[in-house]
Amino acid sequence: MSTTHPSPHLSPHPSRRAPHPSPRRRSLLGSALAALLTVVAVCAGDAAARVFPYGPRHRSINDLGNQFVPFHAHLWDLLHGRAEGGLLFNWRSGYGMSFLPDLGTYLTSPFAVLVGLFPRADIDLAVYVVTVLKMSAAAAAMCWLLRTQRRGRWWAAGLLGASYALCGWSVIEASYNPMWLDGLIAFPLLCLTGEWALRGRRILLAPLVVAVCWTANFYTAYMATLGAALVLLVRVVLTREGASTRLPVIGRAAGTTVLGIALSAPVLLPLFLSSGQAYPGWVKEFLPVSWADLFARLLPGTYSFSSPAVFVGTGTLLLVAALPFHRAVPPRTRLWWAGLTVAVALSLQWAPTHLAWHLFATPNGSPYRQTFVLAGITVIAAWTGLAAGLPRPPALAAGAGVLAVAVLWAHDSTLVTAAGYALFGGGLVLAGAAWWALGHRRLARPAAGLLALVLLAQAAATTAYGHRGKLGGLDDYPSWGRAHTARAEALAGAEGWPAYRTDPSRPALSGNDPLLLGGEGGAYYSSHTPDVFTRTMVALGAGWTSRGRNVQSIDNPVTDAVFAVGARLRPDGTVLRAQVPPLVTVRPPGAPLAYADDSPFANQEALLGTRVYEDPLAPGVCRAGTEAYLWAPEYNATARLADGPAFRMNGNAPRNRAALQPMGLSRGDSSALVFDAAPPPRWALSCLDRARLDGAVAHLRATAATSVRVGSSGVHATLPPGTTGTAVLSVPAIAGWTCNDRPAGAHLGLVAIPLAPGTTRVSCTFRPPGLVPGAAVAGAAALVLVLLFVSGRRRPPGLSGPG
Repeated sequence: MSTTHPSPHLSPHPSRRAPHPSPRRRSLLGSALAALLTVVAVCAGDAAARVFPYGPRHRSINDLGNQFVPFHAHLWDLLHGRAEGGLLFNWRSGYGMSFLPDLGTYLTSPFAVLVGLFPRADIDLAVYVVTVLKMSAAAAAMCWLLRTQRRGRWWAAGLLGASYALCGWSVIEASYNPMWLDGLIAFPLLCLTGEWALRGRRILLAPLVVAVCWTANFYTAYMATLGAALVLLVRVVLTREGASTRLPVIGRAAGTTVLGIALSAPVLLPLFLSSGQAYPGWVKEFLPVSWADLFARLLPGTYSFSSPAVFVGTGTLLLVAALPFHRAVPPRTRLWWAGLTVAVALSLQWAPTHLAWHLFATPNGSPYRQTFVLAGITVIAAWTGLAAGLPRPPALAAGAGVLAVAVLWAHDSTLVTAAGYALFGGGLVLAGAAWWALGHRRLARPAAGLLALVLLAQAAATTAYGHRGKLGGLDDYPSWGRAHTARAEALAGAEGWPAYRTDPSRPALSGNDPLLLGGEGGAYYSSHTPDVFTRTMVALGAGWTSRGRNVQSIDNPVTDAVFAVGARLRPDGTVLRAQVPPLVTVRPPGAPLAYADDSPFANQEALLGTRVYEDPLAPGVCRAGTEAYLWAPEYNATARLADGPAFRMNGNAPRNRAALQPMGLSRGDSSALVFDAAPPPRWALSCLDRARLDGAVAHLRATAATSVRVGSSGVHATLPPGTTGTAVLSVPAIAGWTCNDRPAGAHLGLVAIPLAPGTTRVSCTFRPPGLVPGAAVAGAAALVLVLLFVSGRRRPPGLSGPG
């Protein structure tokens, strides 16, 4: 048997190994590995749960289907030039809403624009892909941060980066709230700006990174900023001695953060002001969960929106638990990083720090939205120990003991399952063996593979189990299908904007059907739903969900006349058309009017300017030939006319309010109102005289604007000569409207313009409050950056900061 040796001419140094990859390339490899593991785990968990796009089960639960998918659909329309409105104003929702605050809350992530690459009918798939990409980006960013802080094995940094992105908070809570995932990305990026401040590097890039993070999602960026500040504090304490070297670092980091936030002010300031003008949400007092429940969330395969999902993978948890016993790490370093991890965990359970994490307001829904910061700090602490060397068996055993005590404490929690314990116990044994085996060269590669498999299995199982909990206890909304297409096509065929509005009506497929399907309807659901809009619509008989933030359209010909709704989609897919006044009408001079508290019928008549309803002839019986309308906002059952179909009313107070319900044409005594359950304590039946309504509409049309032009954020109308009184724009009187060079007034909740003698033109423009001062702040910040850039170019090389 012969052996062929390499030619010395081809290999002058046959015994020399190939050069190792550079540190930057290793970091890139680690980041790629982290992203890949994250994608595989998430997709595997979703496929196991058979949720969209891998199976028949809906993925869009709660606000994902109700808010986020429709907003991304509207972004698609903006990107393709098909939206009604622009970046400042949204003509589709709520009969005209400010859009910049919604843009800043839901759509300013750099990833959001990727939905424009998909067909519009695949908007659910587009949002899913964006969600998975955000998770993978968070994993890659964390890996890059770890390798920047300390050199170590690139694949190990990749594993830890993936364990961060696959934490329980990410795969269970943020996966259906894709804006929160921008915070998952922001935390390692903001920690990276802290590293630059520590080393006096990238003083121009760092504020831009902060600005992108805060613009993408200010809410989670705020939490990420607090967490990054804590990480930097520990880094400064451990790497710098004395105030003279520590304070400049802190000053650079603070300056970077302030400049970055200032650059995002054109989005942030209007957003904050809009939040203050929104209809008040649910005020809830914070109550910490039991320690058993908190420790239970260390386990894979647990689910709850009311406790912190602190699972980050057993391999990572073992490294953190072993850190206090890891003798290769200096005692001072062990103390600070273990102490920071414990302190942040404790801060989740104390009301004052809970409020500090959440901008001093307990949030609706999940009260532990800052959990991703704890996950990130846990991963950094784990890397701190690992980068110093593999923990010895005694340290691993001690760490396993700490974890065992914690999860045994959780045995009384209702959140734990036998499968969760099995996944945790098996993962703990395998991870411990793998970390030990890494110290043996022949076992290193199998051990690394084993760690990856443990992480993938636990994260995929947690993802699948989370779907089970969400679909079992939360509302879900169908992905785009035939019903969506049919409604969208019907709306497009009836479109007549701006001559009249087309309303998707009820029953709705989502809380934002105008954004999802098209038209210019009254429905609107946002964190920024204006107080004036909700109160106006409720006074007119609208229903709501989400405690007033999700306002429904009113299926009523009187309000259709007021809001210029000339086409309304019916439940059977047909379109009901009507002659309506234009967007700008005129009301005669008179004293200011106010809504009554207990009669939507009287309120509609006040806004219309004519009486069109009449009282029933007897309790629950309308005159033959009139149309019966039932107002029972707290009723939660079906009601009907005795000779007509039943209508479901959803009045589960205070979360839901039933809408004013059309009951059908009355035939007199045979059409008596019937409640199919106990009658509510507050209800009223009124009878619409269609002839009176037709006369009122004809009068409004005769005196209305003769021409109306609508822009992306403005309306221009021409009035008949000699017009007096008040011009009314059929748009809610939200803050930001200016008409004829003066702040707009209000007429029963709609934009109003008092007319001086001789006025024949009305010109109204909308500008979100805070936009101009926000732009000024951003301009000042940009000027500071320019000055820093110029001074940096003039500075002699020897005066540059430490590398």
